[in-house]
Amino acid sequence: MTRTSRLRPGGRAESGGSLTEAVMDHVRTSVIDGSMRPGEWYSAYQLAEELGISRSPVREGLLRLEEAGLVEFVRRRGFRIVPTTPEDVAEIFSIRIALEVPAAERAARANAPGWAQEAAALRAAMVAAAERDEQQLFFEIDQQLHALILDAGAMPRSRRLIDQLRTSTRLLGASTAGDKRGYSDIIEEHDPVVSAIRDGSAAAAGAAMRVHLVTTGVLLVAQALERAGRDEDPGVLWDRLTAGFAG
Repeated sequence: MTRTSRLRPGGRAESGGSLTEAVMDHVRTSVIDGSMRPGEWYSAYQLAEELGISRSPVREGLLRLEEAGLVEFVRRRGFRIVPTTPEDVAEIFSIRIALEVPAAERAARANAPGWAQEAAALRAAMVAAAERDEQQLFFEIDQQLHALILDAGAMPRSRRLIDQLRTSTRLLGASTAGDKRGYSDIIEEHDPVVSAIRDGSAAAAGAAMRVHLVTTGVLLVAQALERAGRDEDPGVLWDRLTAGFAG
């Protein structure tokens, strides 16, 4: 861990929130930017020293990440980041499809006041982040848009679960944006979902959400295969792993 990051004393990180949450954010960000790598061993004591905080919030943050399946503790060795496999990705997106497709349909039926304006504001923020090539911010706003849909569908527990699942897939890298999928492609995948919800078309909203999640899932399966050095067709593997779940 070569990156140094001090947190404010008194129970608050520089960006706000508890020290435990700050530790979790630090570990996730370190994996995404390459400062910490899956499979390598790290010391909780060293992490506490680098962050300038006591061991208790570090241990609590790491235990919460372990509960989410993101890190592994081994006695006398420390902790390591658990790599996300192609099989993990397919299962995660099967769960997301099972929850977010009906969430989009429920949101369309709910027709919540002010929802369209909130969605439009998030889209504008995504466009602005894309123009500045602020990739991390772009996907944070992407997550907020999905959360807005889940909230409109009155599925708060699903929202919390999906936030956790998205953390797992983010360990593959900062995004699916790249040569095969640009910012504009991602924004355009959300547009028919938002339009259908705004228009009160439940079937169209669910179908558009399914297309978006399947597209993202296949790309992340391909990314995980590449990182694992596996020469397999991501589409074929996706179909096999999601058969009976993702449709």
